[in-house]
Amino acid sequence: MTDARESGLALDPKYDANGLVTAVVTDRVGGGVLMVAHMNAEALAATLASGEATFWSRSRGRLWKKGETSGNVLRVVEVRVDCDQDALWLIADPAGPACHTGAPSCFYRRIADGRLERVD
Repeated sequence: MTDARESGLALDPKYDANGLVTAVVTDRVGGGVLMVAHMNAEALAATLASGEATFWSRSRGRLWKKGETSGNVLRVVEVRVDCDQDALWLIADPAGPACHTGAPSCFYRRIADGRLERVD
């Protein structure tokens, strides 16, 4: 491999055309997926500086710190980047439910026989 982004040690996220990179958040203790969101360079910098997950809200068109209104912040323990730096993995300690519905994870339903069923 000759691509420094893939083999080097410099952080160089490959943002998409909208300036975003996908971020998957998992629970440090249980390992389950809590949520998926997007980050721009400012959100990533804020997360790394504060230790609390900050994302770019596509619907609001602004930075959004997880838990800014609910108090259910995600305390980031570690951030990893995938091989070509176009996705991030945040390992976090959640302070309450990760989903705005009140579910511990945004992935609280599964597809079964063409329908959705709740997973508890």
